Amino acid sequence: MAALVVYKGRPALAEEKGDKLELTLPGGERARVRPKDVLWLHPGPASLELNVPEGEEEAAWELLQGQAVDLRELAELVFGAYTPETAYGAYVLAQKGERFYLEGEKVRARAPEELKALLQAKREREERERRLAEGLERLRQGVLALEDRPLVQEVEAMALGERKESRVLRALGQPETPEAAHALLLRLGVWRRENPHPRRLGLSLSPPDLPVPPLPQEKRVDLTHLPAYAIDDEESQDPDDAVYAERVAEGFRLWVHVADVAALVAPFSPLDLEALRRGANLYLPEGTVPMLPPGVTEALGLGLQEVSPALTFALTVSREGEVLDEEVFLSWVRVKRLSYQEALGVAELEPLKELALAFRRRRLAQGGLELHLPEAKVRLEGDEIRIRPLEAYESRIWVQEAMHLAGYAAAHLAYREGLPFPYATQEAPSKRVEGEGLSAMWEQRKALKRAQLKAVPAPHKGLGLPLYAQVTSPLRRYLDLVAHQQLRAWLKGDKPLSQEEVLQRVGAAEAMADLVREGERKSKLHWTLVYLREKGYEGRGVLVEKRGGQGVFLLPELGLSAQVALPGPLPLDAEVTLRFLEADLPRLEARFALL
Repeated sequence: MAALVVYKGRPALAEEKGDKLELTLPGGERARVRPKDVLWLHPGPASLELNVPEGEEEAAWELLQGQAVDLRELAELVFGAYTPETAYGAYVLAQKGERFYLEGEKVRARAPEELKALLQAKREREERERRLAEGLERLRQGVLALEDRPLVQEVEAMALGERKESRVLRALGQPETPEAAHALLLRLGVWRRENPHPRRLGLSLSPPDLPVPPLPQEKRVDLTHLPAYAIDDEESQDPDDAVYAERVAEGFRLWVHVADVAALVAPFSPLDLEALRRGANLYLPEGTVPMLPPGVTEALGLGLQEVSPALTFALTVSREGEVLDEEVFLSWVRVKRLSYQEALGVAELEPLKELALAFRRRRLAQGGLELHLPEAKVRLEGDEIRIRPLEAYESRIWVQEAMHLAGYAAAHLAYREGLPFPYATQEAPSKRVEGEGLSAMWEQRKALKRAQLKAVPAPHKGLGLPLYAQVTSPLRRYLDLVAHQQLRAWLKGDKPLSQEEVLQRVGAAEAMADLVREGERKSKLHWTLVYLREKGYEGRGVLVEKRGGQGVFLLPELGLSAQVALPGPLPLDAEVTLRFLEADLPRLEARFALL
């Protein structure tokens, strides 16, 4: 005789076979289990054709409120009899968990207040589900109501990387990704131009709000009688280096003055830890988010005050570009700010030009590489997106070479003095590409190894220098600031950071700086694509690579590359006219066609 039991939530017929039960399950499959693995309903005889009769659930509950009974008693109270069908019906009522619920092998009737709360929660849940279904249908139709704002906020959080799952996207049959969320917001008209990428990467979008200490009273060399020029892009707001050179008997005397940020930002101070957390300034088309409070730039930016405190690198360099001598000291400087274009007309900068070109020739002769691929500045000015190709002013080279000289001198000093330091290094490229066209530079860039910052000295093959460190942007890059902190400790005779402490800073700052660079790159591309969607584009493209039937073109006016189908044979460096077709803003992709 088969008894009726429940096994894994389903009814089954059970027969004893030794110390085990042999079960017959719905569908005819069989299983052998232990008696403790089942819930006994009726001793039988029973079958699996269980037609549960109508019963008096509410009346039974009113009699039992708060009490616990076994399934047999509940079956008799609800259905008036104890049969396999009514025993199973009692079990189903308990499983439903409304007026009754299972408590071990007993069934407990809920107390009135408990049932009231449960039913109220059920009604609220059903109402939420109804509103959700109606809201989802409106989202499908693209017609939103005011009450749909919570659904939209969930999608926005997904688009901004603030959540990993979205029931809205799931219900709409969309991938639960930031890109899918972004695309939905665009289709709904909730977003139009919003740039989600910095927030999606977890980057801070407001400047640090920390107090700035006063400048310490300390001895500095007065260089205010010497000219000094901070040369940068017109819109630059954080001038942290200035240069001047003159001819001397040995060749040239070069002064590179750098904002003395370490004077206000000591290792382990709140300002230092905040700069480490951020890694670098975040340069977005919407504006700059500094790694240090604006008050630091106001106090130390070269040329922002009549006289500025600086860390000065004074170098003697031969006419062939060899560094003969270097000094590093604290100074006062009087700085004039110039744009790259303005610098071209300053006669006092002629020695700097000669020195820069001599050092550049020396670097290139030592294996250094020089790549001049088109770049463009993308800025958001009010509602207007402006894209401006970077002019290849020769004065950029003068400043770059002066910065390279200061970085080489600082790395050489640190190595000579055994000072733990953040060295900038780069292995040799996988190949050397001959040629001067854009396609050769494009190919050479692909062969470059990634530059790395390390706490141990190594060559920088890309620059053609045996040692190098970045030291001229301490307002903008955290590891430049660490280099300044180390140099200041050496100058003052104080204890510098240890090799291990520098190594920890290199690792943490580089990881954060990678996110900053990714945020900048994606934001620049985002606003470029918004510009193309709004304005359209037709202009020059240069073929730099062939991939089967596809060609990679550089668009110099946009600082952009695009892959376009080739209609036939076309030589590398050929110039064509490209027309913008469409952009997938969430995926940061654009399509162009040849005219």
